[in-house]
Amino acid sequence: MPQWTKSYVRWVEALNYRVGRFAMYLLFIIMGILLWSSITKFIRVPSLWTLEMAQFTLVAYYLLGAPYTFQLGTNVRMDLLYSRLRPRTQALWDAFTVFALIFYLGVMLYGAVGSTVYSFETGERNPTAWRPVLWPIKTVICLSFVLMILQSFVHLLRDIAILRGEEL
Repeated sequence: MPQWTKSYVRWVEALNYRVGRFAMYLLFIIMGILLWSSITKFIRVPSLWTLEMAQFTLVAYYLLGAPYTFQLGTNVRMDLLYSRLRPRTQALWDAFTVFALIFYLGVMLYGAVGSTVYSFETGERNPTAWRPVLWPIKTVICLSFVLMILQSFVHLLRDIAILRGEEL
């Protein structure tokens, strides 16, 4: 494989590793927010922001962690016949299916970018009592789709290397 592919793979995997490790700690922030929510309800002064903030943090946790789990191969798979296939056949099947994934993520990114631009232009707010602006979480969603697309191309390059009988 050309040197640029190896550099691309190392760069994307290092980036997704760091983002994924950061996303892991968002779980503690969610726990803190929900603990604060419980405390304020117990003392009869409930906070308006806790439920939505926990939801936004959970979205960031889940979506920013997705490329990392894909990189590590710890994402959930349905395996009926796949494990019985030879490694080259698995790589061929993965190379085929990753195009469907990239197409899906591209469509999702297109919609997310449009929604984020709209959110920036109109100052869109969530229609609740707290009324937070939505552009920060929509920006995180766009970023996560970009990271997932980059990781999908890494997956494709690894499959091509296996099909060519090379290491990547």
